[in-house]
Amino acid sequence: MAPRAPRSRGSPASCGTAAPPTTPGSAVLPTSWCLITLCCRRCEWFGSPQVAQVLLTLPYSFSQLGMLSGILFQLFYGLMGSWTAYLISILYVEYRTRKEREKADFRNHVIQWFEVLDGLLGRHWRNVGLAFNCTFLLFGSVIQLIACASNIYYINDRLDKRTWTYIFGACCATTVFIPSFHNYRIWSFLGLVMTTYTAWYLAVASLLHGQVDGVKHSGPTKMVLYFTGATNILYTFGGHAVTVEVMHAMWRPQKFKAIYLMATAYVLTLTLPSAASVYWAFGDELLTHSNALSLLPRTPFRDAAVVLMLVHQFITFGFACTPLYFVWEKLIGLHDCRSLCKRAAARLPVVVPIWFLAIVFPFFGPINSAVGSLLVSFTVYIIPALAHMITYRSAHARESAVEQPPRFVGRWTGTYVINAFVVVWVLVVGFGFGGWASITNFVRQIDTFGLFTKCYQCPTPPIPDASWPFPGGLHNL
Repeated sequence: MAPRAPRSRGSPASCGTAAPPTTPGSAVLPTSWCLITLCCRRCEWFGSPQVAQVLLTLPYSFSQLGMLSGILFQLFYGLMGSWTAYLISILYVEYRTRKEREKADFRNHVIQWFEVLDGLLGRHWRNVGLAFNCTFLLFGSVIQLIACASNIYYINDRLDKRTWTYIFGACCATTVFIPSFHNYRIWSFLGLVMTTYTAWYLAVASLLHGQVDGVKHSGPTKMVLYFTGATNILYTFGGHAVTVEVMHAMWRPQKFKAIYLMATAYVLTLTLPSAASVYWAFGDELLTHSNALSLLPRTPFRDAAVVLMLVHQFITFGFACTPLYFVWEKLIGLHDCRSLCKRAAARLPVVVPIWFLAIVFPFFGPINSAVGSLLVSFTVYIIPALAHMITYRSAHARESAVEQPPRFVGRWTGTYVINAFVVVWVLVVGFGFGGWASITNFVRQIDTFGLFTKCYQCPTPPIPDASWPFPGGLHNL
């Protein structure tokens, strides 16, 4: 009898109920890594996966929403984001189980969200999911570059933010050499530490700083600002566009649901105290300072927070870009290529448009809201909810489902009710009102600062004294 081939991480057994790998503790490491990964990203895209730069813009959202609405929206969208992540995980397991029954082999293939939609619902759903997902990840990567330039400026302002974008664009292009999500494990752990430090630095530093003179907390004052802030929080908890790729890297993808809920709860312990504290201390000043670090005095602790955020944003750039790399590799037929250098060279065309868009639209804060309303609303909320409803619309599909809905949500009836609510709410509030508000605010930024602006929201340099060295001033001379 021929010897049995060893199972790889991508083997079909990793999705079913087969025994775990024989290496002691190997089943624990991927699960722990997934928790770390999700916590980190929620803290950056939110973090969202992913919260880094969003962590710095949440106080800005609080100034638009007001304290009460800011807290309630975080709790509400955190719960809604966990629900749609649950739906995506169910659809992934359903798709993979069906393919395994057809003897599909995933050892050298990374499953992606658009393939799940294709296998369960057909090519039209695949095309829609692919378009929204890739566009979202593209602008998610753009946001990371903008955040890098915005943050480093508060340590070294001898270069403007646009120049820093050039520099960090070149640095982030090195992610083309990172083959897959398996190579991000240690970086994900470090990212969790970095985000945790920055969040608590913002909270403690704001409380120690105290309220500025004449502080005002007038939000909400305008509908445009209110819904702009709400869609930024929608984006905060809608960063799970790489859910399928992360699940594919796990030994036990079915554990993803509980891990994601734990990650969301942990992220709330970072975002709520930091956003509330900064807004309490600075109030309406945040309306013109979308980066919370810009209002805190420069200290070694703030510089450390900036450096840690820079590293974390580099990690998140890789997380957002890696699915795009996979899609591009599949398109040009290099996804199964064993040569790392060939794959890296083929990936470079993906980085160039990201670099360019970050230079064109350097609007730190407003771009989060625009991406949240126009892309996240469909990619992360509406499409998964609709896909779940249509996949299990027949009685036979519900009876043969790999995993049944939990009893506490009302089984299938309760699931359909929740899905319908998610679709209607996000379509009306997130995409409708949020899209109108975020685009209005985004256009206002273009009118105020222009495209390719050198230094978005940079302090105005002091005007030199015109009377020196001539008494009476230069005009008298």
